[in-house]
Amino acid sequence: MNRLQDKVAFITGGSSGIGLATAKEFLAQGATVIITGRNQETLDRVTTDLGDRAFGLVWDASDSTDAAEVTGFIESNFPAIDVIFINAGVAKFGTFEQMTPEIFDESIRTNVKGAYFTIQALVPFMNRGGSIVLNTSINAHIGAPGASVYAATKAALLSMARNLSVELIERNIRVNAVSPGPIFTPLHTAAKLGLSEKEVEDMNQGIIEKIPLHRFGRPEEIAKVVLFFASDDSSFVVGAELIVDGGMTL
Repeated sequence: MNRLQDKVAFITGGSSGIGLATAKEFLAQGATVIITGRNQETLDRVTTDLGDRAFGLVWDASDSTDAAEVTGFIESNFPAIDVIFINAGVAKFGTFEQMTPEIFDESIRTNVKGAYFTIQALVPFMNRGGSIVLNTSINAHIGAPGASVYAATKAALLSMARNLSVELIERNIRVNAVSPGPIFTPLHTAAKLGLSEKEVEDMNQGIIEKIPLHRFGRPEEIAKVVLFFASDDSSFVVGAELIVDGGMTL
């Protein structure tokens, strides 16, 4: 059964990791997907691999003033969209003493402000009965060294999901959140995390020891949960969060 047959889905940060896995899952379920990313060459390669129901747009989600090209593309090519998956984000870690205003501002600007104003720009183009899914994190629930700023941005997204649910329910648009635990994605590298290779190795081992399933999750496992929220299978689910962490927060 194609659970998203003839639906149009918009995925931020869709050229790699969880976003790309979700795009593949949505396509397999009958949807047309629009993915965003920061690199045209990468988007061209990814959309070619995904097929003729995939479209790529270069867009920096942290620039909330630059939505005109995206909304113009939607207006010119689709009668409406049905699903928004807010997935683009940055994961910058550092202890309280190491944290800088630059990292703080980038994290808030991308993960919180970018998410909020992306939704604001796209909601006018959504069908009634549409679904918005926010990619948050279990860091919103647990304490972890070096994660104070990242965790704060994800906690903000959880609050956003609940409050936007109240505001958008009159349009019959549902807002929900998925909170992954440790997932192996392109974000999980020394360069992206701002750590040394040894620090990442030590961190990974420490994390695995805390996961009852004794492994990191896969992007495809998160994509299945996003599909649930995006489809009519969750038609009575509003303002909810589903934690997908292999039992880490038990």
